[in-house]
Formats: sequence, structure tokens, C-alpha cells
Amino acid sequence: MKKRGKESRRAVRDWLFYSAGCVGSPMAGAQLVSGEICLVDNESSSKEVESSGVFELRLKSFANELGRDTEGNCCKGTRTSSGVCSSSCQTKFRVCLKHYQQVIDYNSPCTFGDVITPVVGNNNIIFSDKSDSSDGYTNPIAFPFGFSWPGTFSLIVEAWHETSSNSPVATPEQGRRLIFRMATQRFLDIEDSWTEDREKVGHTALSYEYRVRCDEHYFGESCAIICRPRDDTFGHYRCSDQGDKICLPGWTGEYCTEAICLPGCHSEHGSCNDPNECLCKLGWQGKLCDQCIRYPGCLHGTCQQPWQCQCNEGWGGLFCNQDLNYCTNHKPCKNGGECANTGQGSYTCKCAEGYTGTDCEIIKDDCEHQPCLNGGLCKGSGTSVTCECPPGFHGRRCETFAQTCEDRPCLHGGTCLDTPDGYLCLCPPGFEGVNCGHQIDDCADNPCRNGGSCVDKVNGFKCICPSGYTGDLCETDVNDCKDNPCLNGGICIDMVNAYRCQCVPGFMGSLCQTNVDDCLTKPCANGGLCKDLVNDYMCTCKAGFTGKDCSIEINECLSAPCRNGGTCIDRVNEFICRCPLGFSGDVCERTPAGILGETDYLVKNVTQQSETNDSLSGSHIAVIATMSVLVPLLALISCAAIIATRRRRRRDQIKSDEEARRQNEQNVVHSISKKMDKCLEEHRIVNTLDFPKSKCVNAGEDFSKDQLYTLHRTRSQKIINTDHNKLSVHENKLDKDYISKDKSRSQQLDTRLSLSVDTSVYISDNVLKRPTTPVKNQTNPVYVLRDDVLASVV
Repeated sequence: MKKRGKESRRAVRDWLFYSAGCVGSPMAGAQLVSGEICLVDNESSSKEVESSGVFELRLKSFANELGRDTEGNCCKGTRTSSGVCSSSCQTKFRVCLKHYQQVIDYNSPCTFGDVITPVVGNNNIIFSDKSDSSDGYTNPIAFPFGFSWPGTFSLIVEAWHETSSNSPVATPEQGRRLIFRMATQRFLDIEDSWTEDREKVGHTALSYEYRVRCDEHYFGESCAIICRPRDDTFGHYRCSDQGDKICLPGWTGEYCTEAICLPGCHSEHGSCNDPNECLCKLGWQGKLCDQCIRYPGCLHGTCQQPWQCQCNEGWGGLFCNQDLNYCTNHKPCKNGGECANTGQGSYTCKCAEGYTGTDCEIIKDDCEHQPCLNGGLCKGSGTSVTCECPPGFHGRRCETFAQTCEDRPCLHGGTCLDTPDGYLCLCPPGFEGVNCGHQIDDCADNPCRNGGSCVDKVNGFKCICPSGYTGDLCETDVNDCKDNPCLNGGICIDMVNAYRCQCVPGFMGSLCQTNVDDCLTKPCANGGLCKDLVNDYMCTCKAGFTGKDCSIEINECLSAPCRNGGTCIDRVNEFICRCPLGFSGDVCERTPAGILGETDYLVKNVTQQSETNDSLSGSHIAVIATMSVLVPLLALISCAAIIATRRRRRRDQIKSDEEARRQNEQNVVHSISKKMDKCLEEHRIVNTLDFPKSKCVNAGEDFSKDQLYTLHRTRSQKIINTDHNKLSVHENKLDKDYISKDKSRSQQLDTRLSLSVDTSVYISDNVLKRPTTPVKNQTNPVYVLRDDVLASVV
């Protein structure tokens, strides 16, 4: 709707500009002051104006069979007996392109531009494409424009005989003779294909073709939509054929300025400046910004939200640094001592026999107590006492006896080797010690990852993994998306012991199991029934409407159903034919003249039969004579009734118009008396398109003499939208444009001002030639200018 509004305002400005006969372009600094005066802002006109489209005219061939000018005289030489001139014309062309005019004025300025070519040939010319403009023209001839294309144009093409090759390029009339002139008006839509035409005037003929194209980066029905591809801070997109922005991969948003973050990046705790990145907000961390940051200094705690410190079991305090179960967490008692908690952060150890100290770290047996057995030699004192055992004994206190391998001293499958000093045990993997009695702790290095618990085994270990992990070392994250739990094409994103479904457009829910109801917004206009589809909807339109959302009214008048010059008026799901005088019927197909013609034929046919068939009776002849009289009489009575009905309706219409005119005059007089010294801005057309602000109107005696033109917007009686929650995209259509006349001055407003500003369609008896492509429905409002307020614009 925003694009439509801009196009409408731009079309109003351009139409007012060219209707006033201003030369140039309204975007190049020319300003409309009144109906006859155009001012140009030199500062703005000096700036280069970028065009939005170009009108192209391609000359194909020209034929002047007799070599004469428009007055029948030879361009050069004399006329021969065959009528052909002895010498050829030196032919050049002038092309003038201007806004639509009902009656084309050859002398008014060419509002869209004009081109005068040099001499391009003689009597018969076949044109070829020409891109070199060194001599002043190219073929096709281009007319760039920097405004919204109005959809119509007037074209003048003239052929002139150049009498002097050295004459200056001034006006075509100086030193030249007119050979050919054609003028035409056309509808023309924006398209790349050419529209061919041929114009024959007397003994001359011209073949040509034309088209209108948008410039690069301009799109739409009027070349009013601008779209320039870009990949920078202000957007990352390319343009479609309709001028819509299509985001580059990794970007989204109305102007494609929003980056698509790394898949799985937390929607609330993460963000991104570039595609496929995940920047964590304050208080969050991790690859996907889904891990909270603990309170600074928190030692033995976790968090669910940032800056929390929720203590693990056995810990307390603000930072979870106070040990509530010191024995379990630290195991302070050594040498087999038993630990007992005595309070927060305190404990006592009950030492095994032979040990003492706070943590049972002191050996009671020193050399004075002879701790070594079997003749072992005690060395050291205090906690550093060791026993040096004799051959055949071993152990901390030499308590174990073994002399040779025959005593089988090696445990756990160790291999025994006899040595001069006794024996040597070769321990199997997983064991160590003199007799292989000590099992190696394979969990000492904590090999299990991701919080797995290690269970020591002989020559190995086993990791018990937490939920969400697997593998020998708990190194593998379990793929929770393996069974593809997401429905309806949703993409599964694996997480730790969980997953998340990224749904395709049209579905929602934790498993993408719910189809989004696209009918909730009630998109169907004009009473259409909405049917929900997958990421789409379908409207069943009421009769008379069509389109995706039933917003397009079907124009039943496009097929021109009215006959005999009847005027077609479009209605909702129907049309009405207003027939000219003398015609009637649903499509103006009946006429009294037609009935009379059939009666004459009947009478004539009966007469012929009576002459050729002598067996007819007198009664037959009487019936025929009676019918010959009654049928014309009935036809005359019908015509009289129709004429009387039309005259009565006309009198009623004139009476209604007279009452409306009197009411308008009273309103104007009342408004003038109350606001004599103020600007009548609320009752005027104020041009806001960079034109000078409106001036106050002098409310003196001369004011009452000036014509006033009021802008009225008539309303249609059509039902546009029966859904009160959905605004119709149609503007009210005018059922009838009319022009009220000032009784005192009897001066009628130029009917060109009642044109639709988007289509420039003029309603008259002259039918414009249309291109093969049908004109699209216009939905912009049409305004009618009346004589009683236009003076306020001046």
C-alpha cells in the first residue's frame, strides 16, 4: 500500500504538470503555479536528473511514391506524365512526443521531448538500427523520462523536404517543405515487446514501432519502484523482476539487514552481526550461548541463570566454599584412618594401629620399638622409618616370607624368576609390587570426559557416562536427532541430552506438529471465505471478485458487451448498458428501426407471394393488410413511450442538479462570509509537490466574479468489503463523472481535468487505439474538478 500511495501522488503531480503544458520534467525543477504558468527553479534544474524509463520509437520504412509534398507539388524537378516527379525529395524527419491530448495541438511544446533528424534518404527509405548519435539522432529514437509513466501519450511524426543542405537546424518550417504528417494517441503499458503500426497519408506511408521500458533499477507499472542491489551495512539483497528485495543467503528482514545466526544459537541469550555466528549476551557463554556464567568466586556450585551460585551437595556459603561434609569431599585420614565430621569444615581421624597424628600420617612404630620383623633392619626415625628386610622376606615390616619361586610368591598371575638373591616377579598388566600384589589405579588420571564416572578394572577402566553422552571415554554426544523426531519437514538440532526442532514456515510446536492457521488474520477481502493451507491460504471469492485475497473486482465491461454505441457501467458481478437514443435492451440490442425493417420485409414478402400465387383468398389479403398497419403503429407507440420516459427522467435530473447547484452556491457564500480574511485552505486543492505555498484569496468584489473549482470525490454504491476486520484494497469507484456549469458565466471546465491520474483515460467519442496487452485494473481514486473552487489554486 505504501508503494501504491507514492505512485499515486507522483502520478497526480506529473499529470497536473503536463496538463498545464509545462515543458521539461517536474522532477527537473519545473513548478506548476497556475493553469498557464510554469516556473523553473534554476538551482534544482541545474542538477542532473536520473530517468526512470525511456520511450523508444523505431522508424522502419517510409515511402513517398510520387515524390511530392503535402500540397501536391514536386519537391524537386517536374511532374512526368505518370504523375511521378522527375527528382526525389531530400527527406528528414521531426518526432514530437507529448502528453495525451484529445485534440493534438501541433504548435504546443513537446512535453516529453522532440528530435529532428538530418536528411536520411530520398523518396523510399528503409531504416536500420543506428546507435551512433554523432549526427544528432539514433534509431530507435529514445525519449528518457524521470517521472511515473502515465500510460498514454500523443505522438507527432513529420517528414520534411530539405531545400538547402547548408540551412541551419532551426525550425522545420524554415527552408523546408512538409511531405508527411501524422498524429496519434495511444495507451501503452511498460513492456519490452514492440508495438507495430503503419500510417498512410495520401501518397505517403510510414511504418514504425514503439515501446516503453523501465531503466535499470526501476520497476513497476509506472517505473516508480526503485530497487538497487546492495551488499553493505544498509542491506544485503538483490532485486526480483518486480522490484522486490530478495535477501542474500544468511540475511533476513525487510531490508535484509538482519543476519541469520549460527543454527542452534539461543534466540534470547545470543545474537549475531554476521551470518553463522553466535555472540553471547552478558551472563551467558558456550558455543550456542546456552550456558550461564556463575557468580564470581563460586567454587563448588552451579547456576540456572547468570550470576547464581547454587551449591553442590556437601557445600555451603555464599561462594559454596564451606565444606559441610569434609570427610567425604577431602578424605583427610591416611593410612586407613576412619574420618568423622565434627562440624562445618572440621573432622577427626581414628587412626589404625601403629599410626597417629591429626590425619594418621605419623607412624607410631619407630626403631626404638623394633617394628621390623623377621630380622629386618630398622632405619630412620619418626615418620621416615623403613625396614630393610633380609633375603626371602619383604613387606613394609618384612612380614612376608618368600625365598624361592617354589613358594609361589607372585600374585595375580605374575611370572616368577629365580635370582641369586631370591626371586623376581614379572607382573601382568594392571598390577605392580614385589609380589604383584598392588593393582594399578587406571582411574588416577581421570580419563573419562564430560563428567563421566571412572570405574577401575584390572589393566583398564570403564566410564559410566552421564545422560546425553556415550563412547569409551564419554566423548561422543548422543545424537538425539537420530530418529528424526521433528514432523512436517522440521529440522532437528541436536543438544546435550535434548534436541530442538526448527520448523519450516507454516508449522509450529515442539515437534512442528501444529499447522499455523493462516486464516487467523482474515486475509480474504470482500466477504471471501478463507481456507487454511500449509504456509498459505486460499480464498473462495464471492461473485464479482477475484485475486489471491478477493481484492480485485472483475470488470465485466472489458469484453465490451454493449452494442450500438452503448456505454458500459461496471457493477459488482454485473454491468449496466446505457443505450443511446433509439436503442434499448440489456445490451442495447433492440431498436424500433430494426422492427420497422422486419415489418417492411414481411409486407414485401407477402405481396410477392400474393402476386405469384393466384390461389390466395381475400381473407389472407385482409390479414396481411391489417398486420402491415398494426406493426408500424405499435412500433411508433413504443418509441413515443420511450422518448416520453427519457424526457421525464431528464427533467428530474435537471431539477436535482439545479437544487444541488443552489445548495453549493449557498455553502460558498456562507464560507466566504465567515472566512473573508483567511486563507481558504480547507476548500482548495493545495499542491504540495515542492510547489510554492498557496496564497490568500482576496475576498473583495472581484472574488465573487472568479470561477471556483472544488475537488469532489463521488462515492460508489458497491459493496467493497463485507468483512469489518479486513480493509478492502479497492478505492471507491466513480459511477459517473460530471461537470457542473456556472450559470452566470456559462463557461465549461476543460473535460481533460476529469481524467484518472493513473491511467490518463479520457472519456469521449474518440476511441483510443489500444495495444494488444489489456490495460490492468486501476484502483486509485478518481477526482472531478468543479468550477466553484479551482480559483483558489491561482
